[in-house]
Amino acid sequence: MGATALLLDLCAGIALLLWGVRMVRTGMTRAFGARLRRVLSSTTRNRFSAFAAGIGVTALLQSATATALLVASFAGRRLIAPVAALAVMLGADVGTTLAAQLLSLDLHWMGPLALVAGVALFLSTETGNRRHVGRLLIGFGLLLLALRLIVAASEPLRTAPAFAAALAPLEQEPLLAVALAALLTWAAHSSLAMVLMLAGLATAGAISAPLALALVLGANIGGAVAPFAGTAGQPAAARRAPLGNLLMRAAGVVIALPLLRYMPDWLAWFGADGARMAVNFHTAFNIALALLFLPLLNPLEKLCRRLLPEAPSAEDATTPRYLDTGALDNPGVALAAAARETLRLSDIVSRMLDDAITVFKTDDARLAKAVEQADDQVDKLHEAIKLYLTQLSKHEMDAEESRRYVDVLTFTTNLEHIGDIIDKNLMELAAKKIKHRLHFSAEGMAELAAFHGRVAGNLQMACNVFMASDAKLARQLLQEKAGLREAERQAAENHYRRLAAGRTESIETSAIHLDVIRDLKRINSHLTAVAYPILEQTGELTATRLRAREAETKAASGNAGHANPGRAKPA
Repeated sequence: MGATALLLDLCAGIALLLWGVRMVRTGMTRAFGARLRRVLSSTTRNRFSAFAAGIGVTALLQSATATALLVASFAGRRLIAPVAALAVMLGADVGTTLAAQLLSLDLHWMGPLALVAGVALFLSTETGNRRHVGRLLIGFGLLLLALRLIVAASEPLRTAPAFAAALAPLEQEPLLAVALAALLTWAAHSSLAMVLMLAGLATAGAISAPLALALVLGANIGGAVAPFAGTAGQPAAARRAPLGNLLMRAAGVVIALPLLRYMPDWLAWFGADGARMAVNFHTAFNIALALLFLPLLNPLEKLCRRLLPEAPSAEDATTPRYLDTGALDNPGVALAAAARETLRLSDIVSRMLDDAITVFKTDDARLAKAVEQADDQVDKLHEAIKLYLTQLSKHEMDAEESRRYVDVLTFTTNLEHIGDIIDKNLMELAAKKIKHRLHFSAEGMAELAAFHGRVAGNLQMACNVFMASDAKLARQLLQEKAGLREAERQAAENHYRRLAAGRTESIETSAIHLDVIRDLKRINSHLTAVAYPILEQTGELTATRLRAREAETKAASGNAGHANPGRAKPA
């Protein structure tokens, strides 16, 4: 039971360390993420300023992986030059060592202080930067607490025979130690957490200095694998910077491995303590990489371009343009990206709706086929947005962000339903009209075009309501719904008059004509749904309905009184 408790304490310390690093990164990203993005995008004019920006941003974020994903996002959208992106990666590698240097100092007194201050800030508000700064401080306190727990749990391991036997192969095979540490770091997605854990084990004497150095090399490799694997499926331009970072670190490990036996003596000049040696080696390794590769970034960029060439095919309309996975840690930015992608989706649906009425006017079978194919694009883009929002839902959001999340998901789903109505209903009716060579009467076609025009206008208004969340526009959209209902009634009466007059075209197309109006009305209902949450939030929707009902009741009572003037009022 003693060994089991010891192992549980060690695992708990490692888990707490990983969680603390994550909380610090999340708090920093949400509190200052937009500013850090601006700094990163505006200071990359040359490799040296880009290198400095990578150091600064990563020292604050405490995650080279987070910086790498930001850089990949910028590179994928051509917002940063390829050589500058590689320079940022070198800076990020050095920046994460500065965080390790800071956290390896004797700062145990700061842990309780950070926890108390962080909890106080976090609980003092439901939204805003104070809450995010509180999260950051809580993460910092947990980080320091985790390091103390790891050191305490590792002390007995120094004299444990089983632990010494397990480490024996790693002591003799540094390459195996590098591979194991790389695998663990990739799984943890944090080289900082891994290096700090190794420093804790070295402080307790659980691992020797040479083994700690080999494991630090592995942590550097694993820290480069995580962002490269995280950009899988993204454009080649987005993946080249993480690939270059992986190649640079791999080359550094190949150079450093033969020198590993001499490293403890060299590093002893800066501190003979095992933990200090591991952290100093981590810093020295990444500074040496920067000095070696900063002059060689141009040939490295050409190598990355050769290994990851551009895809030859043209841009697919179903490929998302704005769904930035690097922004998922910042729900506000991610929701804005999803909203922009939803507007792209609405553009496709709008073209489908415009082409649909053209098909009814011209009987163009090819255009009808193109409309059906466009619905496949709508389905794929809707699926991409939905999956992006699903990933976002795993992150904590405040009340306003949660409301916006539901609005984006609902509007996206309604647009997908509209695409289905156009494809599976309207185009089926158009195909029937074309097959049987039917023609609407001139009046009937004019009514359908006018009805369609109102729905198309409401689609644009619904997009404006969706983006602006404007209550005035929302009211106008709901008024349009009532007006369209009246237009539907009037169109049906006109159609029945033409039937009564014996108009041949109206008789032959009667079912199609009425079904087209019905489907356009269904489309409009999906569009007006975007207005309800806005008016419910302002309290106007219920009040408007009640006022409308009261007005109808008074009008009915007044009409009844005029119709029966002699009737006595009820007691």
